[in-house]
Amino acid sequence: MIETDRPAGGTPASASGIADRAAAVPPGNDLPQRKHPAHLPNVERHNQPVVLFVTVATKDRRSILASERVHSTLVSVWPQARQYHVGRYILMPDHMHLFCSPAAHEAENVKRWVAYWKRLASIALKDLQPLWQRECWDTQLRDVVHYGEKWEYVMRNPVRKELVVRPEEWPYQGCLNELRW
Repeated sequence: MIETDRPAGGTPASASGIADRAAAVPPGNDLPQRKHPAHLPNVERHNQPVVLFVTVATKDRRSILASERVHSTLVSVWPQARQYHVGRYILMPDHMHLFCSPAAHEAENVKRWVAYWKRLASIALKDLQPLWQRECWDTQLRDVVHYGEKWEYVMRNPVRKELVVRPEEWPYQGCLNELRW
């Protein structure tokens, strides 16, 4: 959920209006809270490619990813995890975002693919253990516009966190494969 301004009532509003809908629920009828991501199967849409937006965080949100060593390790393990192709990605100190697309028509669930490359990276980065949170978050993008909006938001993360002045100054980002629409 993306927090925005706090309305007069003091409850954070969200870009999706969840806080507004939750406020309308009568007391005692709490909305269910998801504890783990759903990891829905990929959906093909009228011959459009499948592109997923994936977020992976470090265990206890430790600030250990923004380093040349971790960056080069991930760039070397992602191609070994052959079920998906990694496109654009960005490593923040305590989490990462990447865009990926299935390498084959019947690719495995993204949760299993992420678990595989996290294991490969963990073997190479033994001194940083525990490295990862157990789960990842993934969303299938609707179209090229949605992809562009997500990338614009993600690439500005280092600027919002005041790590750099301009997005292109952040050294822990790149593109391994062009994900075409």
